Amino acid sequence: MTGGTALTGRVRVTGAKNSALKLMAAALLAPGRTTIDEVPDILDVAIMSEVLRRLGCDVDYRRTGDGGGGGRVTIDVPEAPSTETDYDLVRRMRASISVLGPLVARCGSAKVALPGGDAIGSRGLDMHISGLERLGATIVSEHGFLVATAPRLVGTSIWLDFPSVGATENLVMAAVLASGTTVIDNAAREPEIVDLCSMLRAMGALIDGAGTSTITVEGVGSLSPVTYTTVPDRIVAGTWAIGAVMTRGDVLVERAVAEHMAVALDKLTDAGATVEAQPGGVRVAMTERPRCVDIVTLPFPGFPTDLQPMAVALAAVSTGTALITENVFEGRFMFVNELVRLGADVRIDGHHAVVRGREKLSSAPVVATDIRAGAGLVLAGLVSDGVTEVQEVHHVDRGYPDFVEQLRGLGATIERTERPG
Repeated sequence: MTGGTALTGRVRVTGAKNSALKLMAAALLAPGRTTIDEVPDILDVAIMSEVLRRLGCDVDYRRTGDGGGGGRVTIDVPEAPSTETDYDLVRRMRASISVLGPLVARCGSAKVALPGGDAIGSRGLDMHISGLERLGATIVSEHGFLVATAPRLVGTSIWLDFPSVGATENLVMAAVLASGTTVIDNAAREPEIVDLCSMLRAMGALIDGAGTSTITVEGVGSLSPVTYTTVPDRIVAGTWAIGAVMTRGDVLVERAVAEHMAVALDKLTDAGATVEAQPGGVRVAMTERPRCVDIVTLPFPGFPTDLQPMAVALAAVSTGTALITENVFEGRFMFVNELVRLGADVRIDGHHAVVRGREKLSSAPVVATDIRAGAGLVLAGLVSDGVTEVQEVHHVDRGYPDFVEQLRGLGATIERTERPG
């Protein structure tokens, strides 16, 4: 990509990656055909589709003409799905662990390979396991698999040590078919949790408190397949918003939900941007060099850790000095060495990054280490002089549909090439 061009125009956001994958897993809870719209056309969706196929489901994905890289997935779930997932798929995507709760709840057993995913720090499964054990499951780890059995799950009270999104989702999906009432305290409050609970309610589940720290689930005997639309992706929307500010552009992010991005948009306003919530999305415009703002990542409704790499990139070209504090994933700063190669002035001290802004960055070849780091490096390349090459962009493919095409649509000079060998 060649830096120096402001991002201007409209860009459409499709459904949230972090929601769509869990909605696909939730389809296992009901035999029959479930249809999910606004599913992003990304690598992780293809992996989850194959996970479900190997569990016996018939999965079909078709792009729609609405733009934004989204489509419709139909999942035909058999009366008796398989209960074992393959390591070769699960190791490629952590979200595949979300089939554990639905399989145990519906089939009474599951054998799920321990997952892989982004190299951004430790994300243990302790809360998934202890919560399912509280519901009555017996879980052992053997030969790289979690093996869970439960003749019938029974509702109980569960306290999460940390408001883990993945654990909350797995436990809610398990509890909907459990006998009795389950109360999950210190539950995650993310919009993706609300989205999952909304789909489960449409399937016939009885859930109260989604979006709060206490979720109550009254178990039912069975659920029914549904047609459902995925919530817009607030992280992709936030990426476009930050890109508009970094490049001093003017972008309307269509389908973005301002309430889901409140803290991030407030920070952009503090940086000097004009931010307008509109019926069809959010407009972000910037005319001057942005001001540095301090950021602390926290579980929702705090500033999302998934936007932290973009926040560091923004600070790198802002006036003043910013303190970025990472409280969620200890490995999030792994990409900083690559940003420094672009001329950024960043110093790491534990879970803090001190960023001294510069007028512009300088082009260099850099390597993406995870989904969001890759997107952050691309944004940094757009404000660098000369041509910047970001390698290992398959990471970006896991979270951003049509990323290069959408950037071109906003005026960026960027192309995707295959390196020899």
